[in-house]
Amino acid sequence: MFIFIFQAIWLFIDDMAGKGLDIMIIGKFLLYLIPELMDKVIPLTVLLSSILTFGTFAENYEFAAMKASGISLQRAMRSLIVFIVFLGGVTFYFANNVIPASQQKFFNLRRNIAKVKPAAAIEEGVFSDFEGMSIKVDNKYGEKDRFLENVTIHQKNNTNENKTVIKAKTGELVSSETSELIQLVLRDGHYYEDVTVKSADTKRKYPFAEANFEIYRMNIEIPAMEQDLEEDSNIDTDKMKNASRLIKDIDSLKRDNIRIVNAFSKNITNRLGAFAPKAPVDSTALNSPESTQLEDSLKLEIRAPELKIPSRLMDTLKNPVDLFQDWQKIQVVATAKNSTSSILASVQGKKEELDRRYKIYRMHILSLHKKYALALSCILLFFVGAPLGAIIRKGGLGLPMVIAIILFLIYYFIGVFAGNYAKEGNISPILGAWLSTLIMLPLGVILTRRATADKGLMSFGSIVDRIKEIFKKKDKIVTI
Repeated sequence: MFIFIFQAIWLFIDDMAGKGLDIMIIGKFLLYLIPELMDKVIPLTVLLSSILTFGTFAENYEFAAMKASGISLQRAMRSLIVFIVFLGGVTFYFANNVIPASQQKFFNLRRNIAKVKPAAAIEEGVFSDFEGMSIKVDNKYGEKDRFLENVTIHQKNNTNENKTVIKAKTGELVSSETSELIQLVLRDGHYYEDVTVKSADTKRKYPFAEANFEIYRMNIEIPAMEQDLEEDSNIDTDKMKNASRLIKDIDSLKRDNIRIVNAFSKNITNRLGAFAPKAPVDSTALNSPESTQLEDSLKLEIRAPELKIPSRLMDTLKNPVDLFQDWQKIQVVATAKNSTSSILASVQGKKEELDRRYKIYRMHILSLHKKYALALSCILLFFVGAPLGAIIRKGGLGLPMVIAIILFLIYYFIGVFAGNYAKEGNISPILGAWLSTLIMLPLGVILTRRATADKGLMSFGSIVDRIKEIFKKKDKIVTI
C-alpha cells in the first residue's frame, strides 16, 4: 500500500502541489484514494505472502517433515484455502460497497477544493481552466492566495469560442460561506471582445469592443454545494456504483441506446425518402384466374420482339436529371448535395454521441465484472503463489519477491490493456475484466499439480530424455 500511495501521489501531484492545501485536506485526499488502490494491493499481497510463506516452509524442510508424517500438500493448504475463500468474499464486499463510496468522496473532494479554496484551482505561470474560462496569473499571495498579480483571462462564449480577453495588473478572489458565487475583482486593466454579428458585410469589418477599467467585477457561479469538502453531488460514474445498481443501469443503458439507434434510423430513412414500405399483398388474390391471366400477358408483352424502348428514353431513365431544363438541373444537383451533406453531418454527429453512450455502457459492464474478477483473483493467485513457493524452496525477500513482482506485473498489465481495449469496444468488456484472471487459472492448475507431485518448476531432464528418444528412433529407422 505504501508503494502504491507514492505512485498515486505522483499521478495527482498537480491537484495538491502549490495550492496551499493544509495537511488535513491532503490526508483526506489520500484516505479516500486508498480503497481504490486495494484492487492492486490485495492480489499482490496474496501472491507475495503465499510465495514467502510456502517458500520458507520448503526451505526449512517443513514440507518434508509433513510428508513424512503423512500430511500432503493439499492437507497443509486446507486451512489457508478456507481463509483465502473468506478473503475473496470480503474483497468482493469491499469492492462492492467501500470502493464506490470512497470514489464518491474522492471525486467530491477534488471538485469542492475550488469552492473552499478558489485560488487552489489557479496555478502560477500557466493557463488554468476555471469555471468556463482560462486564467493565468504571475503570482499569488496573501491569505489563502486570494490576491493575484498580472492576470490574463480568455473567456469563452456559448459556442466554446475564445472571443473575450481581459488583462489586469492585480486581482482578488472574494468568496463567502453563505454565497454560491465567487467574485473576481480586477483592477487597472484592459478589456477586449470580438463582436459577433449576423450580417456578412459587417463581418468583413471585424468589429470589436474594447475598454480600459479601474475596477472590473466578475461573478463566477459554482454549482450549489455546501462548503464541506465531503458534500455529495449528484454525479455518478460506473466506479461509484455497486453491483445491483450497475446491473439496473446496464439494462437501462442498453434499452436507451437501442431506442436512440432505432429512432435515428427512422429519421434518416424518412429524410432520404428511401426504403418505402411495400403495399400489403392480398394472398387470396394471388392464385385467382384474373391474376394468372394478367401475369401471363405481362410476360408476353416483355418477350414480344416488337416491344422496343427508344434509346433516348433509355438514356433518360439512366440519368433522370436530363428530364429537367438546364436552370433546373443546377437547383436539383445543389439541393441533392445540400441534403447529402446535411444527412452525413447528422450521421457523423450521432455516431460520436453513440460512441460516447456505448463507451459508458461498456464501462458499466467492465466495472461490474471487475468486482467479481477481483474476488476470484485472490483465490487464483494463492494457488499460483503457494505451489510456486513450495517448488522454488526459497524464503525471504530475495528471489520470491522478484518472482512475485514479475507475475503481478504480467497480471496487472494484461488487465490494464484488456480494460482499455474493452472500453474502446475492440474486445468484449466481459473478456476485458476476466482476461488476466483467466490467464492465471491454467498457471495455478499446472503449478499445483507439479507441487503435489514433487516436481520442479521446469524439468529439463525429461525434455532432454525425450529429445534423445526421438534421435534414437531416427537412428534405428536409418539402420533398417
